[in-house]
Amino acid sequence: MYTPEEDSYLLSKVLKENIPRLINKEKSLKILEIGPGSGIQIQTLLNLGIEKEKIFSADINHEAVIHCQKLGFNCIESNLFEKINDKYDIIIFNPPYLPEDKKEPKDSKLATTGGKEGSEIINEFLKQAKDHLNKDGKIFLLISSLTRQINWLDYNKKIIDTKKMFFEELYVLELTI
Repeated sequence: MYTPEEDSYLLSKVLKENIPRLINKEKSLKILEIGPGSGIQIQTLLNLGIEKEKIFSADINHEAVIHCQKLGFNCIESNLFEKINDKYDIIIFNPPYLPEDKKEPKDSKLATTGGKEGSEIINEFLKQAKDHLNKDGKIFLLISSLTRQINWLDYNKKIIDTKKMFFEELYVLELTI
């Protein structure tokens, strides 16, 4: 299970700054987080007043799913959108984005490695996400300067925030169709 690091805190900051402007008094937002890990982003959403019943999550890591369920969150075990049928107003994803490092231990690779180039999981997410985003919906996606060859398809993208790290720069993007 991925524990919160600088990327998680940057994404949480972006959600705190941007979700309030998206809240519509007439309609509550339906939100999906792919890969909630420890549940930090779900907790951020709850702290912003989003109802727990409107927040859904899916993680490929069984341990993360159990952890989130113990916290009372709606979480299922799924590889990206494999077991998800609904559409959402907001989709959040802090993916594994680092290029493959043969020396990295197997147990941490699931949380950090996005494939040989670092973008394979992101590219698959982008292909699938379109079918699960409501009209006028938004995706908040975290990526790294180390991630190579992202296929943006026909998404509109806007950089919302960045953070320079020792060996990389992190970006949170807002994507729309």
